Amino acid sequence: MTTEPFSPTLTIGPRVRKSPFFDATVRAGARAFTVYNHMYLPTGYSDPVSEYWSIVNEVSLWDVACERQVEITGPDALAFTQLLTPRDVSACLVDRCRYVVLTDEAGGIVNDAILLRLAEDHFWLSPGDSDVVLWAQGVAARSGMAVRVGEPDVSPLQLQGPKAPHVARKLFGDVAIDMGYFHMRQLELDGIPLVLSRTGWSGELGYELFLREGSRGVELWDKCMAAGAEFDIKPAAPSTIRSIEGAILSYGSDITRADNPWTVGLGRLVDVDKECDYIGKTALQKIAANGTSRRLVGVDIDGEPLAGNDAFWEVLAGGRVVGRVSRCVYSPRLEKNIGLVNVSVDCADVGERLTIETPGGLRGATVVPIPWITSETKIPEGI
Repeated sequence: MTTEPFSPTLTIGPRVRKSPFFDATVRAGARAFTVYNHMYLPTGYSDPVSEYWSIVNEVSLWDVACERQVEITGPDALAFTQLLTPRDVSACLVDRCRYVVLTDEAGGIVNDAILLRLAEDHFWLSPGDSDVVLWAQGVAARSGMAVRVGEPDVSPLQLQGPKAPHVARKLFGDVAIDMGYFHMRQLELDGIPLVLSRTGWSGELGYELFLREGSRGVELWDKCMAAGAEFDIKPAAPSTIRSIEGAILSYGSDITRADNPWTVGLGRLVDVDKECDYIGKTALQKIAANGTSRRLVGVDIDGEPLAGNDAFWEVLAGGRVVGRVSRCVYSPRLEKNIGLVNVSVDCADVGERLTIETPGGLRGATVVPIPWITSETKIPEGI
């Protein structure tokens, strides 16, 4: 039996911010929203499976303006950015991006984010759902550095799917095709100021369009939809199905403040012994030496299709609770239930059998390698 999550009605009011694309998304048929980072985020236009196929087969447009940017400027911008993350970003060139984690003094993850470098002394952090700007401003206030931290008038759209390069080329010309993965360009589209980056959260080819003038949000949305019409573009929400298939992590679910980078498979983003100081350095050096007690791993889950989890379901081994399900879903492409679980390391080896306590009863599960489907990063020749 399919376990359907409870979906309450969300009341729209002035306390929560609307994105510059909000009116366009409503006009496009958005029928469900959630509150993400103090802003309304569309979570559905049709149904999750239809939107999933649009993302993996064609092209889709997402309002992700809730990814509020954290802007870092000033003479000490690089030194301050280095303080926030254990990854050494000193070699990140202007007009390049990096994936980073931000850590606290205990080595816990405050957030994961895309770092964009707009100038030698100008950075953006594009994080998930948390008050990163307040945390960064607090660090800045006590740092003694010549740095300014704030939230700029920047709102991203994501253009995602295998036909995204076709749409991007129609909008921006060859620059969109020539850009490397995790590269970015500062440009205009018919006078609309943007940053275009080869990044995204879909696991498919894609771009983020960072609008730098919020009053022109509907205009930008309409231009993207018009350019994508011949490629069957559809409005969509970030896909839980595709993100889990690609083991693309979601902050607040797969990553929490209780996790260190190695717990969630992001140890590659930690340059433990980088020369400059960073928050959590001592703790992370200790964890690197001693190992972590928990790991986020993938599981195939037995039984009928699951609609997903609206709570952290318990994971058991040998009759004892050993962890929790962070996210799970039925993959129509793989034709099975898959999920990410945070469990003790003694239960994290591939092939380990676990039990998941769902609202509909116990389900067996097997630890498997992740990702199930790797991310697409290379634009094919001839586009």
